[in-house]
Amino acid sequence: MASKQSVTIVKLKKMRQDGEPIAMVTAYDYPSARLAEQAGVDMLLVGDSLGNVVLGYDSTIPVTLEDMVYHSRSVARGAEHTFIVADMPFMTYHGSLDETLRGVRRLMQEGHAHAVKMEGGAEIADTVAAVVRAGVPVLGHIGLTPQSVNQLGGYRIQGKDARDARRLLEDAKALQEAGAFGIVLELVTEAVAAEITKALDIPTIGIGAGRGCSGQVLVFHDLVKYTDDYREKRFVKTFADIGDQIRTGISDYVKEVKSGAFPAEQHVFAAEEGVTQSLYGKTERKVGVTS
Repeated sequence: MASKQSVTIVKLKKMRQDGEPIAMVTAYDYPSARLAEQAGVDMLLVGDSLGNVVLGYDSTIPVTLEDMVYHSRSVARGAEHTFIVADMPFMTYHGSLDETLRGVRRLMQEGHAHAVKMEGGAEIADTVAAVVRAGVPVLGHIGLTPQSVNQLGGYRIQGKDARDARRLLEDAKALQEAGAFGIVLELVTEAVAAEITKALDIPTIGIGAGRGCSGQVLVFHDLVKYTDDYREKRFVKTFADIGDQIRTGISDYVKEVKSGAFPAEQHVFAAEEGVTQSLYGKTERKVGVTS
């Protein structure tokens, strides 16, 4: 692998200006981060989507700050040369500013993230501005915001009518004004996402938001089909099917253990001649047994 130069928010903005697409993927642990970095991604997102794909929850809402710190720290150990963004989990940035900054501090100091991501638009702009003033880069997130899925009434496409499109544009501009270095657009109609991207000076990262964004992000487990009950998603392209390979590999292992084929001769270690007799003899004397 060629040496990799770390991406910064300055470089990300230049990529957006130069029209160079930004490739982002989620990562939740050391091995996935290592593989993603070696593959050349620009950014890694330690997303609270780990609640769905790693922890087995049915939404991101149960994910805690402790979960995010733990997984962010694991990712940082695996990707030393990639820009890492960690999600602020549910309700950790809607209370007092002191509480918000304590959570941000933990993700940066203990989780070793380079930036944090917050879901919401104009309603969290003041909080975003305060975190940016504290010296922490913030990635915004509008459109479908999974932490608000109960309020939204499910996983619905955003920006389907003129009123919703205006709301999304206003939210994006508010986040840019607050100092966000970029914005994730999730499940937004392609035309609206493209117009939002044109209206901003900062990059947009799309997930289910079409071809007009500055970059794209996919969940690691969707990208490589790493699950036992994968559900097809229209906005996802599967680039590998490791779930099936893993299942097959483990099944073959079980069969060989049951049949006695594993371990075979090449998997075991030999002792020097006479070792077992010597060990047996010492054991006999130790327990006071005479021949």
